Amino acid sequence: MGKPVREYLLTLCITAAVTYLLTGPVRKFAIVAGAMPEIRARDVHREPTPRLGGIAMFFGLCAGLLVADHLTNLSEAFDSNEPRALLSGAALIWLIGVLDDKFEIDALVKLGGQLIAAGVMVMQGLTMLWLPVPGVGQVLLTSWQGNLLTIALVLITINAVNFVDGLDGLAAGMVCIAATAFFMHAYRIWYGYGLEAAAPAALFAALLMGMCVGFLPHNMHPARIFMGDSGSMLIGLVLAAGAISITGQVDPDAMGLFAGSEKAAVHQTVPVYMPLLLPLTIIAVPAADLVLAVVRRTWRGQSPFAADRGHLHHRLLEIGHSHSRAVLIMYFWSALIAFGALAYSVNEASMWVALGVAALSAVGLVLLLLPRFTPRAPRWAEAFVPPRYRRRISAGPRQEGVVTEGDPGAEGTEPPARVTVGVAGANGATAVGERSRFGPRGDGGREKAGSSRT
Repeated sequence: MGKPVREYLLTLCITAAVTYLLTGPVRKFAIVAGAMPEIRARDVHREPTPRLGGIAMFFGLCAGLLVADHLTNLSEAFDSNEPRALLSGAALIWLIGVLDDKFEIDALVKLGGQLIAAGVMVMQGLTMLWLPVPGVGQVLLTSWQGNLLTIALVLITINAVNFVDGLDGLAAGMVCIAATAFFMHAYRIWYGYGLEAAAPAALFAALLMGMCVGFLPHNMHPARIFMGDSGSMLIGLVLAAGAISITGQVDPDAMGLFAGSEKAAVHQTVPVYMPLLLPLTIIAVPAADLVLAVVRRTWRGQSPFAADRGHLHHRLLEIGHSHSRAVLIMYFWSALIAFGALAYSVNEASMWVALGVAALSAVGLVLLLLPRFTPRAPRWAEAFVPPRYRRRISAGPRQEGVVTEGDPGAEGTEPPARVTVGVAGANGATAVGERSRFGPRGDGGREKAGSSRT
Protein backbone atom coordinates (compact mmCIF):
# COMPACT_ATOMS: atom_id res chain seq x y z
CA MET A 1 0.00 0.00 0.00
CA GLY A 2 3.03 2.28 0.29
CA LYS A 3 3.53 2.74 -3.44
CA PRO A 4 -0.02 4.02 -4.14
CA VAL A 5 0.36 6.48 -1.26
CA ARG A 6 3.59 7.80 -2.77
CA GLU A 7 1.91 8.18 -6.15
CA TYR A 8 -1.01 10.04 -4.59
CA LEU A 9 1.45 12.27 -2.75
CA LEU A 10 3.34 12.95 -5.98
CA THR A 11 0.09 13.87 -7.75
CA LEU A 12 -0.89 16.15 -4.87
CA CYS A 13 2.51 17.87 -4.87
CA ILE A 14 2.52 18.41 -8.66
CA THR A 15 -0.99 19.88 -8.52
CA ALA A 16 -0.05 22.13 -5.59
CA ALA A 17 3.21 23.26 -7.20
CA VAL A 18 1.62 24.17 -10.53
CA THR A 19 -1.21 26.02 -8.77
CA TYR A 20 1.20 27.89 -6.52
CA LEU A 21 3.60 28.89 -9.28
CA LEU A 22 0.87 30.04 -11.64
CA THR A 23 -1.04 32.11 -9.08
CA GLY A 24 1.52 34.94 -9.16
CA PRO A 25 1.38 35.44 -12.95
CA VAL A 26 -2.39 35.02 -12.85
CA ARG A 27 -2.59 37.83 -10.30
CA LYS A 28 -0.69 40.15 -12.62
CA PHE A 29 -2.91 39.11 -15.51
CA ALA A 30 -6.04 39.81 -13.45
CA ILE A 31 -4.79 43.31 -12.64
CA VAL A 32 -4.04 44.04 -16.29
CA ALA A 33 -7.40 42.56 -17.38
CA GLY A 34 -9.26 44.72 -14.88
CA ALA A 35 -10.64 41.83 -12.84
CA MET A 36 -10.44 43.97 -9.69
CA PRO A 37 -13.96 45.10 -8.79
CA GLU A 38 -14.59 48.04 -6.52
CA ILE A 39 -15.14 47.51 -2.81
CA ARG A 40 -18.80 46.70 -2.18
CA ALA A 41 -20.83 47.29 0.99
CA ARG A 42 -20.83 43.63 1.94
CA ASP A 43 -17.09 43.11 1.35
CA VAL A 44 -14.73 42.57 4.27
CA HIS A 45 -11.47 43.48 2.53
CA ARG A 46 -10.33 47.10 2.45
CA GLU A 47 -8.50 47.34 -0.88
CA PRO A 48 -9.47 46.20 -4.39
CA THR A 49 -8.08 42.70 -4.83
CA PRO A 50 -7.71 40.82 -8.13
CA ARG A 51 -9.76 37.71 -8.77
CA LEU A 52 -9.36 34.93 -11.35
CA GLY A 53 -7.37 32.71 -8.99
CA GLY A 54 -9.39 29.83 -10.41
CA ILE A 55 -7.24 29.99 -13.56
CA ALA A 56 -4.21 28.71 -11.65
CA MET A 57 -6.33 26.10 -9.87
CA PHE A 58 -7.72 24.77 -13.15
CA PHE A 59 -4.29 24.35 -14.70
CA GLY A 60 -3.13 22.67 -11.50
CA LEU A 61 -6.01 20.22 -11.91
CA CYS A 62 -4.99 19.53 -15.53
CA ALA A 63 -1.36 18.96 -14.52
CA GLY A 64 -2.38 16.57 -11.75
CA LEU A 65 -4.57 14.53 -14.09
CA LEU A 66 -1.78 14.36 -16.66
CA VAL A 67 0.74 13.09 -14.10
CA ALA A 68 -1.70 10.57 -12.59
CA ASP A 69 -2.43 9.09 -16.01
CA HIS A 70 1.24 8.06 -16.32
CA LEU A 71 1.55 6.50 -12.85
CA THR A 72 1.20 2.72 -12.52
CA ASN A 73 -1.33 2.46 -9.72
CA LEU A 74 -3.28 5.64 -10.38
CA SER A 75 -3.73 4.82 -14.06
CA GLU A 76 -6.41 2.32 -12.96
CA ALA A 77 -8.65 5.29 -12.24
CA PHE A 78 -8.56 6.13 -15.95
CA ASP A 79 -10.02 2.77 -16.93
CA SER A 80 -13.41 4.41 -16.45
CA ASN A 81 -14.62 7.56 -18.17
CA GLU A 82 -14.98 9.48 -14.91
CA PRO A 83 -11.73 11.54 -15.08
CA ARG A 84 -12.66 12.69 -18.59
CA ALA A 85 -16.16 13.55 -17.41
CA LEU A 86 -14.71 15.54 -14.51
CA LEU A 87 -12.36 17.48 -16.79
CA SER A 88 -15.18 18.31 -19.21
CA GLY A 89 -17.49 19.59 -16.47
CA ALA A 90 -14.63 21.43 -14.76
CA ALA A 91 -13.65 23.21 -17.98
CA LEU A 92 -17.22 24.45 -18.51
CA ILE A 93 -17.78 25.62 -14.94
CA TRP A 94 -14.33 27.26 -14.91
CA LEU A 95 -15.06 29.18 -18.10
CA ILE A 96 -18.35 30.45 -16.68
CA GLY A 97 -16.55 31.51 -13.51
CA VAL A 98 -13.89 33.40 -15.43
CA LEU A 99 -16.57 35.32 -17.31
CA ASP A 100 -18.34 36.14 -14.04
CA ASP A 101 -15.12 37.33 -12.39
CA LYS A 102 -14.52 39.73 -15.27
CA PHE A 103 -18.01 40.80 -16.35
CA GLU A 104 -20.30 40.01 -13.34
CA ILE A 105 -22.81 37.86 -15.23
CA ASP A 106 -26.34 37.34 -13.95
CA ALA A 107 -26.96 34.75 -11.22
CA LEU A 108 -29.51 32.86 -13.33
CA VAL A 109 -26.99 32.62 -16.17
CA LYS A 110 -24.50 31.10 -13.74
CA LEU A 111 -27.13 28.65 -12.55
CA GLY A 112 -27.78 27.64 -16.15
CA GLY A 113 -24.06 27.11 -16.68
CA GLN A 114 -23.89 24.93 -13.60
CA LEU A 115 -26.75 22.81 -14.94
CA ILE A 116 -24.95 22.41 -18.27
CA ALA A 117 -21.68 21.39 -16.57
CA ALA A 118 -23.48 18.83 -14.42
CA GLY A 119 -25.34 17.54 -17.47
CA VAL A 120 -22.09 17.09 -19.40
CA MET A 121 -20.66 14.96 -16.60
CA VAL A 122 -23.84 12.88 -16.50
CA MET A 123 -23.73 12.32 -20.27
CA GLN A 124 -20.16 11.02 -19.98
CA GLY A 125 -21.01 8.48 -17.32
CA LEU A 126 -20.34 10.25 -14.02
CA THR A 127 -23.74 9.60 -12.47
CA MET A 128 -25.33 7.71 -9.61
CA LEU A 129 -26.41 4.17 -10.52
CA TRP A 130 -27.70 3.12 -7.13
CA LEU A 131 -28.23 4.55 -3.67
CA PRO A 132 -27.20 2.69 -0.47
CA VAL A 133 -29.89 3.26 2.15
CA PRO A 134 -29.43 2.14 5.80
CA GLY A 135 -31.92 -0.53 6.78
CA VAL A 136 -33.04 -1.00 3.19
CA GLY A 137 -29.87 -1.89 1.34
CA GLN A 138 -28.97 -1.09 -2.22
CA VAL A 139 -31.67 0.79 -4.12
CA LEU A 140 -31.24 0.66 -7.88
CA LEU A 141 -32.02 4.01 -9.48
CA THR A 142 -33.66 4.51 -12.82
CA SER A 143 -31.82 6.57 -15.40
CA TRP A 144 -33.75 9.77 -14.78
CA GLN A 145 -33.63 9.34 -10.99
CA GLY A 146 -29.85 8.92 -11.02
CA ASN A 147 -29.32 11.84 -13.37
CA LEU A 148 -31.62 14.14 -11.39
CA LEU A 149 -29.97 13.23 -8.09
CA THR A 150 -26.51 13.75 -9.60
CA ILE A 151 -27.35 17.21 -10.95
CA ALA A 152 -28.94 18.22 -7.64
CA LEU A 153 -25.85 17.18 -5.66
CA VAL A 154 -23.57 19.08 -8.04
CA LEU A 155 -25.65 22.27 -7.79
CA ILE A 156 -25.91 22.11 -4.00
CA THR A 157 -22.18 21.54 -3.50
CA ILE A 158 -21.08 24.23 -5.97
CA ASN A 159 -23.31 26.90 -4.45
CA ALA A 160 -22.54 25.87 -0.87
CA VAL A 161 -18.82 26.35 -1.49
CA ASN A 162 -19.47 29.59 -3.38
CA PHE A 163 -21.57 31.00 -0.53
CA VAL A 164 -18.98 30.26 2.13
CA ASP A 165 -16.18 31.97 0.18
CA GLY A 166 -16.38 35.29 1.98
CA LEU A 167 -13.16 35.54 4.00
CA ASP A 168 -9.53 35.20 3.01
CA GLY A 169 -8.58 31.53 2.89
CA LEU A 170 -11.94 30.30 4.14
CA ALA A 171 -13.29 28.33 1.17
CA ALA A 172 -9.93 26.86 0.13
CA GLY A 173 -9.15 25.75 3.68
CA MET A 174 -12.57 24.23 4.36
CA VAL A 175 -12.59 22.35 1.05
CA CYS A 176 -9.05 21.12 1.72
CA ILE A 177 -10.19 19.73 5.07
CA ALA A 178 -13.18 18.08 3.38
CA ALA A 179 -11.00 16.62 0.62
CA THR A 180 -8.59 15.16 3.19
CA ALA A 181 -11.38 13.36 5.01
CA PHE A 182 -12.88 12.21 1.75
CA PHE A 183 -9.54 10.89 0.48
CA MET A 184 -9.04 8.81 3.61
CA HIS A 185 -12.49 7.29 3.18
CA ALA A 186 -12.10 6.59 -0.56
CA TYR A 187 -8.62 5.12 -0.08
CA ARG A 188 -9.96 2.80 2.60
CA ILE A 189 -12.74 1.59 0.32
CA TRP A 190 -10.29 1.01 -2.55
CA TYR A 191 -7.46 -0.76 -0.74
CA GLY A 192 -9.30 -1.90 2.37
CA TYR A 193 -12.03 -3.70 0.44
CA GLY A 194 -10.23 -4.08 -2.89
CA LEU A 195 -12.80 -2.11 -4.90
CA GLU A 196 -11.16 -0.42 -7.88
CA ALA A 197 -14.36 1.55 -8.51
CA ALA A 198 -13.31 3.83 -5.63
CA ALA A 199 -10.04 4.78 -7.40
CA PRO A 200 -11.45 7.83 -9.26
CA ALA A 201 -12.92 9.27 -6.07
CA ALA A 202 -9.58 8.95 -4.26
CA LEU A 203 -7.83 10.61 -7.20
CA PHE A 204 -10.33 13.48 -7.28
CA ALA A 205 -9.79 14.10 -3.56
CA ALA A 206 -5.99 14.14 -3.95
CA LEU A 207 -6.25 16.62 -6.83
CA LEU A 208 -8.59 18.80 -4.80
CA MET A 209 -6.18 18.87 -1.87
CA GLY A 210 -3.37 19.91 -4.19
CA MET A 211 -5.39 22.74 -5.73
CA CYS A 212 -6.31 24.16 -2.33
CA VAL A 213 -2.85 23.74 -0.77
CA GLY A 214 -1.21 25.45 -3.73
CA PHE A 215 -3.61 28.40 -3.67
CA LEU A 216 -3.83 28.99 0.10
CA PRO A 217 -0.42 30.73 0.54
CA HIS A 218 -1.63 33.49 -1.82
CA ASN A 219 -5.11 33.64 -0.30
CA MET A 220 -4.46 33.73 3.44
CA HIS A 221 -5.24 36.98 5.23
CA PRO A 222 -4.45 39.51 3.93
CA ALA A 223 -5.17 37.92 0.57
CA ARG A 224 -3.19 39.00 -2.49
CA ILE A 225 -5.69 37.37 -4.84
CA PHE A 226 -9.17 35.83 -4.63
CA MET A 227 -10.10 32.58 -6.30
CA GLY A 228 -13.30 34.15 -7.63
CA ASP A 229 -16.22 32.17 -8.94
CA SER A 230 -13.81 30.52 -11.37
CA GLY A 231 -12.17 28.89 -8.37
CA SER A 232 -15.01 28.40 -5.89
CA MET A 233 -17.34 26.77 -8.40
CA LEU A 234 -14.47 24.63 -9.70
CA ILE A 235 -13.51 23.15 -6.34
CA GLY A 236 -17.19 22.67 -5.50
CA LEU A 237 -17.68 20.66 -8.68
CA VAL A 238 -14.60 18.49 -8.03
CA LEU A 239 -15.82 17.78 -4.50
CA ALA A 240 -19.26 16.82 -5.80
CA ALA A 241 -17.73 14.60 -8.49
CA GLY A 242 -15.85 12.58 -5.88
CA ALA A 243 -18.98 12.14 -3.77
CA ILE A 244 -21.02 11.03 -6.78
CA SER A 245 -18.34 8.61 -7.92
CA ILE A 246 -17.95 6.74 -4.64
CA THR A 247 -21.65 6.83 -3.78
CA GLY A 248 -23.22 5.83 -7.07
CA GLN A 249 -20.46 3.82 -8.73
CA VAL A 250 -19.15 1.57 -5.94
CA ASP A 251 -21.23 -1.59 -5.54
CA PRO A 252 -21.95 -2.14 -1.80
CA ASP A 253 -22.64 -5.85 -2.35
CA ALA A 254 -19.02 -6.31 -3.43
CA MET A 255 -17.88 -5.58 0.13
CA GLY A 256 -19.49 -8.75 1.45
CA LEU A 257 -20.65 -7.19 4.68
CA PHE A 258 -24.12 -8.66 4.95
CA ALA A 259 -23.27 -11.83 6.86
CA GLY A 260 -23.59 -12.51 10.59
CA SER A 261 -25.97 -11.22 13.24
CA GLU A 262 -28.24 -8.26 12.72
CA LYS A 263 -26.31 -6.12 15.21
CA ALA A 264 -23.00 -6.90 13.53
CA ALA A 265 -24.47 -6.28 10.11
CA VAL A 266 -25.76 -2.86 11.13
CA HIS A 267 -22.29 -1.78 12.18
CA GLN A 268 -20.43 -3.53 9.37
CA THR A 269 -22.56 -1.90 6.73
CA VAL A 270 -21.59 1.60 7.91
CA PRO A 271 -18.93 1.80 5.13
CA VAL A 272 -21.69 0.96 2.65
CA TYR A 273 -23.92 3.92 3.37
CA MET A 274 -21.15 6.18 4.69
CA PRO A 275 -20.51 7.60 1.19
CA LEU A 276 -24.10 8.83 1.30
CA LEU A 277 -23.54 10.66 4.59
CA LEU A 278 -19.92 11.76 4.32
CA PRO A 279 -20.42 14.26 1.48
CA LEU A 280 -23.24 15.81 3.46
CA THR A 281 -21.13 16.05 6.62
CA ILE A 282 -18.21 17.45 4.65
CA ILE A 283 -20.27 20.36 3.33
CA ALA A 284 -22.39 20.61 6.48
CA VAL A 285 -21.17 24.10 7.40
CA PRO A 286 -21.39 25.55 3.86
CA ALA A 287 -24.75 23.82 3.30
CA ALA A 288 -26.14 25.23 6.55
CA ASP A 289 -24.97 28.69 5.48
CA LEU A 290 -26.65 28.18 2.10
CA VAL A 291 -29.98 27.13 3.62
CA LEU A 292 -29.96 29.97 6.13
CA ALA A 293 -29.17 32.49 3.39
CA VAL A 294 -32.05 31.31 1.20
CA VAL A 295 -34.51 31.36 4.12
CA ARG A 296 -33.29 34.77 5.30
CA ARG A 297 -33.54 36.41 1.90
CA THR A 298 -36.89 34.84 1.06
CA TRP A 299 -38.30 35.95 4.43
CA ARG A 300 -37.26 39.53 3.62
CA GLY A 301 -38.92 39.34 0.23
CA GLN A 302 -35.59 39.32 -1.61
CA SER A 303 -34.31 37.00 -4.29
CA PRO A 304 -32.45 33.94 -2.95
CA PHE A 305 -29.54 35.06 -5.16
CA ALA A 306 -29.40 38.57 -3.65
CA ALA A 307 -26.14 38.95 -1.75
CA ASP A 308 -26.16 40.14 1.84
CA ARG A 309 -23.98 40.26 4.92
CA GLY A 310 -25.70 37.66 7.04
CA HIS A 311 -23.42 34.69 6.30
CA LEU A 312 -21.92 32.75 9.18
CA HIS A 313 -18.47 34.27 8.70
CA HIS A 314 -19.94 37.79 8.70
CA ARG A 315 -21.70 37.05 11.99
CA LEU A 316 -18.44 35.84 13.53
CA LEU A 317 -16.85 39.16 12.64
CA GLU A 318 -19.81 41.14 13.99
CA ILE A 319 -19.66 39.50 17.43
CA GLY A 320 -16.01 40.48 17.79
CA HIS A 321 -13.84 37.76 16.30
CA SER A 322 -10.86 38.82 14.25
CA HIS A 323 -10.59 37.83 10.61
CA SER A 324 -8.05 35.09 11.27
CA ARG A 325 -9.92 33.72 14.27
CA ALA A 326 -13.22 33.59 12.37
CA VAL A 327 -11.53 31.53 9.64
CA LEU A 328 -9.95 29.19 12.18
CA ILE A 329 -13.28 28.65 13.93
CA MET A 330 -14.89 27.70 10.62
CA TYR A 331 -11.97 25.34 9.97
CA PHE A 332 -12.48 23.78 13.38
CA TRP A 333 -16.16 23.02 12.87
CA SER A 334 -15.62 21.66 9.37
CA ALA A 335 -12.86 19.35 10.56
CA LEU A 336 -14.87 18.23 13.57
CA ILE A 337 -17.90 17.24 11.49
CA ALA A 338 -15.98 15.64 8.61
CA PHE A 339 -13.43 13.67 10.64
CA GLY A 340 -16.01 12.83 13.30
CA ALA A 341 -18.16 11.15 10.66
CA LEU A 342 -15.10 9.42 9.22
CA ALA A 343 -14.02 8.15 12.64
CA TYR A 344 -17.49 6.77 13.30
CA SER A 345 -17.34 4.76 10.08
CA VAL A 346 -14.05 3.02 10.95
CA ASN A 347 -14.06 2.77 14.74
CA GLU A 348 -16.04 0.02 16.41
CA ALA A 349 -16.05 1.94 19.71
CA SER A 350 -18.55 4.40 18.29
CA MET A 351 -19.61 5.58 21.75
CA TRP A 352 -16.12 6.93 22.40
CA VAL A 353 -16.20 8.68 19.05
CA ALA A 354 -19.51 10.32 19.96
CA LEU A 355 -18.15 11.42 23.34
CA GLY A 356 -15.03 12.83 21.71
CA VAL A 357 -17.08 14.78 19.19
CA ALA A 358 -19.30 16.09 21.99
CA ALA A 359 -16.26 17.23 24.00
CA LEU A 360 -14.74 19.00 21.00
CA SER A 361 -18.11 20.60 20.25
CA ALA A 362 -18.11 22.05 23.76
CA VAL A 363 -14.63 23.46 23.09
CA GLY A 364 -15.93 25.01 19.88
CA LEU A 365 -18.83 26.62 21.71
CA VAL A 366 -16.44 28.11 24.25
CA LEU A 367 -14.39 29.60 21.42
CA LEU A 368 -17.52 31.11 19.94
CA LEU A 369 -18.46 32.69 23.28
CA LEU A 370 -15.05 34.29 23.85
CA PRO A 371 -14.70 36.66 20.90
CA ARG A 372 -12.74 39.26 22.84
CA PHE A 373 -10.16 36.89 24.28
CA THR A 374 -6.74 37.65 22.83
CA PRO A 375 -3.74 35.82 24.31
CA ARG A 376 -0.77 37.98 25.22
CA ALA A 377 2.79 36.85 24.68
CA PRO A 378 5.40 37.34 27.42
CA ARG A 379 7.48 40.49 27.07
CA TRP A 380 10.61 38.56 26.07
CA ALA A 381 8.73 37.04 23.10
CA GLU A 382 6.99 40.21 21.86
CA ALA A 383 9.57 40.74 19.13
CA PHE A 384 8.64 37.40 17.55
CA VAL A 385 4.83 37.65 17.50
CA PRO A 386 2.36 39.84 15.57
CA PRO A 387 1.48 43.22 17.16
CA ARG A 388 -1.98 42.08 18.26
CA TYR A 389 -0.40 39.63 20.71
CA ARG A 390 1.85 42.22 22.35
CA ARG A 391 1.02 44.00 25.58
CA ARG A 392 -0.12 47.57 25.04
CA ILE A 393 1.57 50.30 27.05
CA SER A 394 -0.97 52.82 28.31
CA ALA A 395 -0.24 56.47 27.52
CA GLY A 396 -1.02 59.53 29.62
CA PRO A 397 -4.49 60.89 30.26
CA ARG A 398 -4.36 62.98 27.07
CA GLN A 399 -3.52 60.22 24.60
CA GLU A 400 -4.13 60.50 20.89
CA GLY A 401 -7.46 59.09 19.77
CA VAL A 402 -9.40 60.48 22.78
CA VAL A 403 -11.42 63.63 22.20
CA THR A 404 -13.23 65.17 25.14
CA GLU A 405 -15.88 67.82 24.85
CA GLY A 406 -15.62 70.07 27.87
CA ASP A 407 -12.93 70.04 30.56
CA PRO A 408 -13.90 67.87 33.50
CA GLY A 409 -10.90 69.15 35.46
CA ALA A 410 -11.99 72.81 35.55
CA GLU A 411 -14.32 74.15 38.22
CA GLY A 412 -17.73 75.28 37.18
CA THR A 413 -17.80 73.29 33.98
CA GLU A 414 -20.23 70.54 33.21
CA PRO A 415 -19.14 66.95 32.67
CA PRO A 416 -18.13 66.13 29.12
CA ALA A 417 -21.10 65.75 26.84
CA ARG A 418 -19.46 63.04 24.75
CA VAL A 419 -16.22 61.12 24.90
CA THR A 420 -14.98 59.44 21.75
CA VAL A 421 -12.32 56.88 22.47
CA GLY A 422 -10.10 54.97 20.06
CA VAL A 423 -10.97 51.37 20.82
CA ALA A 424 -8.49 48.71 19.87
CA GLY A 425 -10.09 45.98 17.79
CA ALA A 426 -9.41 42.29 17.83
CA ASN A 427 -6.66 42.67 15.22
CA GLY A 428 -4.91 45.51 17.00
CA ALA A 429 -6.41 48.16 14.71
CA THR A 430 -8.06 51.24 16.16
CA ALA A 431 -11.55 52.40 15.33
CA VAL A 432 -12.56 55.89 16.43
CA GLY A 433 -16.10 56.52 17.55
CA GLU A 434 -18.92 54.38 16.29
CA ARG A 435 -17.33 53.47 13.00
CA SER A 436 -18.64 50.15 11.72
CA ARG A 437 -16.35 47.15 11.81
CA PHE A 438 -16.82 46.86 8.08
CA GLY A 439 -16.20 50.53 7.30
CA PRO A 440 -18.63 53.32 6.45
CA ARG A 441 -21.59 52.57 4.29
CA GLY A 442 -23.59 55.16 2.48
CA ASP A 443 -26.64 52.99 1.87
CA GLY A 444 -28.05 53.23 5.38
CA GLY A 445 -27.09 49.69 6.28
CA ARG A 446 -28.72 48.11 3.28
CA GLU A 447 -26.65 46.06 0.90
CA LYS A 448 -26.74 45.82 -2.82
CA ALA A 449 -27.60 42.61 -4.59
CA GLY A 450 -25.02 40.71 -6.55
CA SER A 451 -22.86 37.64 -6.40
CA SER A 452 -20.99 36.76 -3.24
CA ARG A 453 -17.41 37.93 -2.71
CA THR A 454 -15.20 35.19 -3.99
